[in-house]
Amino acid sequence: MAVVAKIVYGTAWKKERTTAFVVNAVLHGFRAIDTACQPKHYREDLVGTALQILYEKHGFKREDLFLQTKYTPIDGQDASQPLPYDPTADVASQVRASVQTSLAHLHTAYLDSVLLHSPLRTLPDTLAAWRALVALRAEGVVRAIGVSNAYEPAVLAALERDGGARPDVVQNRWFERNRWDAGVWAYCVERGIQYQSFWTLSGSPSLLSSAAVQAIAASKKCTPAQVLFRIAQLNGVTPLSGTTQEKHMDDAVAAEKLDFSDVQSAVDEILKIIRA
Repeated sequence: MAVVAKIVYGTAWKKERTTAFVVNAVLHGFRAIDTACQPKHYREDLVGTALQILYEKHGFKREDLFLQTKYTPIDGQDASQPLPYDPTADVASQVRASVQTSLAHLHTAYLDSVLLHSPLRTLPDTLAAWRALVALRAEGVVRAIGVSNAYEPAVLAALERDGGARPDVVQNRWFERNRWDAGVWAYCVERGIQYQSFWTLSGSPSLLSSAAVQAIAASKKCTPAQVLFRIAQLNGVTPLSGTTQEKHMDDAVAAEKLDFSDVQSAVDEILKIIRA
């Protein structure tokens, strides 16, 4: 199962303002929300508060929204904050406890997607965590499973070969400095895996300011950010946006409506830059 939405609202680093930003994002058109059971960088509980406001005050239903969260291994947690699982438990038990914490935070009986926030220290531990997600998907608690911060196609192949299932979702940095994660991006497109990107805008200032992007933006009367989002969407990438500004929320959601069929040669020039 892949994310239906063409853009996902990211909730990292929003701290006590998480509730207000999530409510605003949904009211401005976002229908997919990404969070993590990781108090170090996310307030998953405040995403849940936002959901209650959306349901009770704005008429949304649970099925209107795609909710994605993550199991964060202990290396990515801050031990000074409450942990969502017992760090001395085996990895599979940690995954299950993290998912139960997320279900409670988000006031839901199921999660649309759960990702491993990253591969674990060893491949056996990664596979143990992955098999726990596979089991949760089979039980119907989780509908899609995936992995984030996985930059080697071999890791994804191991999940399918040795872990029992191909990922539904991969969420990675997709930006200038890692050459747009070309190997994993291609791997996902070839296999029908949803590739989600973060740092799409903030990580690619040179591309956004390039003559090719600026020309399309002028021609289509849109922003350079919308150009990059739409090119991503047309090439198997679902961007995350964590913007806190209403205008940028509107722009991000509207990007999928842009028609670039009459500027394909310019789009091809941008793709040459990305794939160089």
